[in-house]
Amino acid sequence: MAGPLHILKLCVGADSVEDLIDWQDSHRHDWAGGLPVHVTRMWPRRAAEVLDGGSLYWVIKGLILCRQRIRALEERRGGDGILRCAVVLDPAVVRTQAAGRRPFQGWRYLPPGEAPPDLAGPRAREEALPPALAQALAEIGLR
Repeated sequence: MAGPLHILKLCVGADSVEDLIDWQDSHRHDWAGGLPVHVTRMWPRRAAEVLDGGSLYWVIKGLILCRQRIRALEERRGGDGILRCAVVLDPAVVRTQAAGRRPFQGWRYLPPGEAPPDLAGPRAREEALPPALAQALAEIGLR
């Protein structure tokens, strides 16, 4: 394999990368060490591969737009008594080239060869394109 195994997850409720960053910033006080945590029902069977440098790639409005490195996977028991997986993330949100994704439930593995590249240099700080334009560019293989 040419790189770490990643996880792909829909970012429900966020309209942009900025929304995700703002939400995580506003909840930082809720998490141990201030590290963002995303709790999901299923534990990755390939956890060792994910923890070997993998990232959580966020799908926002049908596009992969950013990622966060996965630091740890921890057990969490919900108020209903069900054991869940807490994905502990690096606080740095790294913008990626836009890549279209159809809706799905839960999360999916994202092999390294399918992960969109990070935006580099000044592009990493540029203002995001409107979602419809980013989607159209991703569909024709640009951006």
